[in-house]
Amino acid sequence: MCTATLTAQGPPLYLGPIASRLLHGTFVAMSHHYSGPEFGSPHDDARLDFTDLFAFPKPGDKNASVLIMDVHPSVNVKPPGPTTTDPFSPDAVYEIKIDTNGDDVADIAYRFRFSPLKDGKQTATWRRADGDAAAGIGDEGRVIVEHAPVSTGREAQITKAGNCRFFAGWRSDPFFFDVEGALDNLRFTGKDYFADKDICSIVLELPNSELGSRPVRLWARTVDGRTGKWVQADRGARAQQTPFLPGDDRDAYLAGEPANDSRFIATFAHSLEHSGGYTPDDARRVAGTMLPDVLPYNPTRPAVYPVNGRLLTDSVVEYFIPLFSNGKVKTDKTRAHSDLLSEFPYVGPPHNR
Repeated sequence: MCTATLTAQGPPLYLGPIASRLLHGTFVAMSHHYSGPEFGSPHDDARLDFTDLFAFPKPGDKNASVLIMDVHPSVNVKPPGPTTTDPFSPDAVYEIKIDTNGDDVADIAYRFRFSPLKDGKQTATWRRADGDAAAGIGDEGRVIVEHAPVSTGREAQITKAGNCRFFAGWRSDPFFFDVEGALDNLRFTGKDYFADKDICSIVLELPNSELGSRPVRLWARTVDGRTGKWVQADRGARAQQTPFLPGDDRDAYLAGEPANDSRFIATFAHSLEHSGGYTPDDARRVAGTMLPDVLPYNPTRPAVYPVNGRLLTDSVVEYFIPLFSNGKVKTDKTRAHSDLLSEFPYVGPPHNR
């Protein structure tokens, strides 16, 4: 028996109980925001909430790339209201993982630790780990930058290290999506929920040679050390993956590694059958294109999500909504934000700092 009817362009899309949960979960969780239980923060700490990963060639320089990891939404959904003003957790490791040989195991890891916030100031250390150390968990690695100032206001404080550049701090959230339209039976008006929201960005600019000589696969994660033991809190690369996963599967997914993501294909496929009316065979085929949860990136080719990196202007929603609805809905009518920068750190200044 059907419990919800969504009206969009073309015939009505009928959803059963699982699909109704998926719809709400998809558009509350948004991108990778709010990936914890019941759309809260992982480990009840917004600073550990990984939201988006971007990778693209440096504008005007074919020999360099830009990697951006966004965490810590400025506004909570559960409970509603602003999150802490402290940008990053001093008890966590923030990490960009890079697989250079196609086995979905990290061969390079860029790791970021942050000092406690003192007198409104925080500093960052950027390390690189390789080989077995990169595949493991912890904060070890060769120091590239240390004592780098974290931007807590509108001014972007940039640190240079040789031919690399580093930024960390509050920025305007570049993700764009009509959340209200999604929750109003997919009647999109183009009103962007994120137009005035902030996020904490970690931005790297580095030579392509640092990524190896072949196309790579990327993902990001946050690791919580508050208990005295390193525990993975969140991870991801592609947008809007976690809404396909019920509670226990979601916990296992967030704690897992891309190399083992095939175990979630059946769960993704089951959800797709209900959300888009896919046949079981088609649902499994589409689910297979969504996993492993890595972002392929070839720095010698133009970036376009999801086949090669991701630009700050790429609409992940216009990829995801047709997939979710099996082509019944095409767009939410939102557009990329106008406050993006043409130079490092590329993400616009924060709205409310």
